[in-house]
Amino acid sequence: MGNFMDNMGIVFALLGAALAVILSGMGSAYGVGVAGQAAAGVVTEDPSKFAKVLILQLLPGTQGIYGLLVAFIALSKMGLLGGGVQEMDAATGLLYLAACLPIAIVGLVSARYQGRTSVASIGIVAKKPEQFGKAMLFPAMVETYAILALLVSILAVSAL
Repeated sequence: MGNFMDNMGIVFALLGAALAVILSGMGSAYGVGVAGQAAAGVVTEDPSKFAKVLILQLLPGTQGIYGLLVAFIALSKMGLLGGGVQEMDAATGLLYLAACLPIAIVGLVSARYQGRTSVASIGIVAKKPEQFGKAMLFPAMVETYAILALLVSILAVSAL
């Protein structure tokens, strides 16, 4: 039992990195998926709109990238990417976990809502393709909160 407890710090830290990837990735998969369904419907009717709807579909995918970035930074700080794991107490591991949670949770939620907003914007492009620039603004506004969470997680992980 002592050996397990000695490793709790790295377990908590790895859990934080894993949640950053898993939750933000789940949100992005959902967002890109629903936007892709809407985009496919538009392209079926008018293949010339492919590039515009593809851009709108891809927007919710950034949260998954943000979660991956935070996880890489955390893994690097832990020493796991260099081949050697540093000793870590449970309190430090919990700090890593807490530092990864902003992008994990906000990434999950914002990507889902950004996907829904992208669906609405794809509807705009379907009917009025000349309004693409305006249509891009709606999902981009949701992105703002993912970027804020990314910054908090990067600053927090970097401070450890």
